[in-house]
Amino acid sequence: MLALRYAGVLALTLWVGGLLALGGIAAPSIFDVAAELAGDRGLAGAIFGETLRRFHLVTYLCGFVLLGTLLMRGVLGPRPVMFALRLGVAFLMLVASAYSGVIVSGQISRTQVAIGVAPSSLPDGDPRRAAFGRLHALSTGLQLVPVLGGLFLMFRELKD
Repeated sequence: MLALRYAGVLALTLWVGGLLALGGIAAPSIFDVAAELAGDRGLAGAIFGETLRRFHLVTYLCGFVLLGTLLMRGVLGPRPVMFALRLGVAFLMLVASAYSGVIVSGQISRTQVAIGVAPSSLPDGDPRRAAFGRLHALSTGLQLVPVLGGLFLMFRELKD
């Protein structure tokens, strides 16, 4: 049981910590440096987009590890406190990450290609800039699901 708990907590830590590091440190740094050195937010968007694409692969692995360890703990027993809720939260985290990584990221990429320039360089009233802004907000909101769900699951593990 200890090994299963450890693997699950490790997956949660990588997933949640990675999202917080990307959103709180990597993205602002990449956009600040690219704007300062190259004056090119499009380059910054491409760099961060590729970083996020690769990290999505990590999140899928973490999600499967988390679900697998929870299921094995449930089968081998004793079941964790609030087992069904934990399983549901982990599943929701994975679904949100997959939707963001596959569907929303694809829409963002197609929108960027269609625009041809950094969306931030378009005038404020441009519908293409607004469409990109909505997709970006959706992507950010979807990433809050695994962050908040992961924090909840970490709390439950610590409390047990």
